[in-house]
Amino acid sequence: MLDDTDRRILRYYQSDPEAAASVLAERAGVTASTLARRLERLRDLGILRGVRGVIHWPSLGYEVEVSLRVTLDKTVARAFDDFLAAARLVPEVLEIQTFLGQVDVRLSVIARDMAHYQRLYREKLLTLPHIADVEALMHVAKLKAEETLPL
Repeated sequence: MLDDTDRRILRYYQSDPEAAASVLAERAGVTASTLARRLERLRDLGILRGVRGVIHWPSLGYEVEVSLRVTLDKTVARAFDDFLAAARLVPEVLEIQTFLGQVDVRLSVIARDMAHYQRLYREKLLTLPHIADVEALMHVAKLKAEETLPL
């Protein structure tokens, strides 16, 4: 599906998505029109899904990051759907992942400080539907957070 030119374009694009098209084309060894056509094709195929702003949350006052591992009451038919719908409404929930196994869902949550997290936990997170068990894992340090692929 992807050839070497596509991979080269993606490699340079992901390393510097704000680079001017002419710079990106030069780095990838293609013309500007070829670059434009290839990027459009990669978008149409759903491979290139967009450019986004990555915010450094502590700069905005969010100092606490917690992962919640949630086990749901699977005796309830709509437990997953109800839980996920409600969790999506909590603004401090940055990421929701589902799993097969003992843990059903992982929530990545941010808070300004421990007092904010405690309120959030008691008032919003513990009230999410169909929770059978929840385990909180406080983030201490982020040692690797890569979003680039080895192309």
